Amino acid sequence: MRHARRLLAGFLILGLAGTAWAQHPTELTADSKPQADVPKGDVLGPFEWKSKIFPGTVRNYWLYVPQQYDAAKPACVFVVQDGLGRANAWHLPVVLDNLIHQKEIPVQIGIFIDPGVVPAANDKALPRFNRSYEYDALGDRYARFLLEEILPEVSKKYNLSTDGNDRAITGASSGAICAFNVAWERPEEFHRVISSIGTFVGLRGADEFPTLIRKYEGKPIRVFLEDGTNDLNIYAGDWFNANEGMLSALKFSNYDVKHAWGEGGHDAKLSSIIIPDALRFIWHDYPEPVAVRPQPNASIKLQIPGEDWQVVSSGHKFTEGPAVNEAGEVFFSDIPNGTIHKIALDGTVSVFAENSPRINGLMFGPDGKLYGCETGSKQIVRFAADGTKETVVEDVQGNDLVLLADGSGYFTEPSNKQIWRFTADGQKKVVDTGIDVPNGIIVSPDQTLLTVADSAGRFTYSFQIQPDGDLAFKQTYGWLHLPDQATRSGADGMAVDAAGNLYVCTPIGLQVLDQPGRVNVILNKPQPGPLANVVFGGPELDTLFVTAGDKVFKRKVNAKGVLPFKAPVTPPKPRL
Repeated sequence: MRHARRLLAGFLILGLAGTAWAQHPTELTADSKPQADVPKGDVLGPFEWKSKIFPGTVRNYWLYVPQQYDAAKPACVFVVQDGLGRANAWHLPVVLDNLIHQKEIPVQIGIFIDPGVVPAANDKALPRFNRSYEYDALGDRYARFLLEEILPEVSKKYNLSTDGNDRAITGASSGAICAFNVAWERPEEFHRVISSIGTFVGLRGADEFPTLIRKYEGKPIRVFLEDGTNDLNIYAGDWFNANEGMLSALKFSNYDVKHAWGEGGHDAKLSSIIIPDALRFIWHDYPEPVAVRPQPNASIKLQIPGEDWQVVSSGHKFTEGPAVNEAGEVFFSDIPNGTIHKIALDGTVSVFAENSPRINGLMFGPDGKLYGCETGSKQIVRFAADGTKETVVEDVQGNDLVLLADGSGYFTEPSNKQIWRFTADGQKKVVDTGIDVPNGIIVSPDQTLLTVADSAGRFTYSFQIQPDGDLAFKQTYGWLHLPDQATRSGADGMAVDAAGNLYVCTPIGLQVLDQPGRVNVILNKPQPGPLANVVFGGPELDTLFVTAGDKVFKRKVNAKGVLPFKAPVTPPKPRL
């Protein structure tokens, strides 16, 4: 049975399969009504705010401060979209008074925020209403608005916790997708979400969330969902079906989630009744942290419990080009400094080579030498074990490269939209033109298929390598997820594992595609900012090394890489 169902006076209340939602109320309970013996918190405001992240907008916000607030102790934070109107519709000041007094939720300051409006240019014009732009969209703009503008402003007067485990966020309709999106984009900053009649439909891309939830590795988020079977069904989608899709995805990925379904429409009738229970759920077990849970249903099971990204090396200007030798040692470049660094098997980092102007992509060849794209000199160079350098190819603006077992190689030249083939004795030949920004390049485990990342598009390109080294059967093959408001994937360096899965560095994370070119898993980035390149390293080739801005990170995974410069490896046939 998919759901345990109960019809209560017009409300259809559903719990998780096998979980009983015992006696949900059908009208307001004492939790939502003032109690004589309960201290009353203060509702302060409105306070006007002019945003820089949303330029030109003006909005009001209100603060709820409980009587139990102690300035000497950091208070938890509860952000509510749609301002005091939404808070009052849910009787939130009263509910917070009661539940804080009963010690069922921690002391918390409520921040009730209206959406922004750009005031009308004159008395005959309309304002620009920013609600849909701010609330319905994906991306990190609204999270940044809270973290960089509103929370610092409120913190000038109140001692707010900066721990994501101490922050909750909620909203209704578009405000609900906004609340979930904030936690999704900044899970380290917001762990607890209540969504009421959430607009997870195709207004500005939120219909993609159920797919992303299934593909991304887990995040430390706890979610309560509420909706009704008679919610909206319009051009953008069916609200109730979309919320069922969210629930299914969250359960699939093993999030801590509960829900309440009713028979109502796009209104606050049910949510105003169950908001006390929703608050109890998102705060249950506090102060225990909301944990990232295992994902047993992941199609490519890469994650190992307890294994996360670890810093290997830091303090660089811009890291790139990770390459692994036969022993499993990893080398990487620091482009602006013109240096190559070596990560030994014991984790120590040393300088391998210097004075290599704007050295970028690196790859070992079958001769045991390290090949690199030295963009500052317009050369492909190679380094012996002692770091001495020699030129292989001249007059090219190489970016990334791959070497095969026969000693030949391929490299990308983004500035001229070209892919080159070269040999160890310095012969070179253009084998493809026309990809807008050819960037990362890698070969399949059996060394018959060449994949090229197009930073300007949403696809990776696939070619079949011919016996003479030419490329045939060019095709846009691997489909990538794009950042919100982007028309380009930003795809960069790549790696493959022994199963033929492709790992692509992108701005939203490390996207892992199966052999047929479908993103199955997205690993979170180790830090904000660029994710430039990736390689499998370590003695067992079971550790991912990624270059990310000023640092290099590693993470052990349940997969093993291959060495392109060694004998071909035939991967298993994929599921089609």
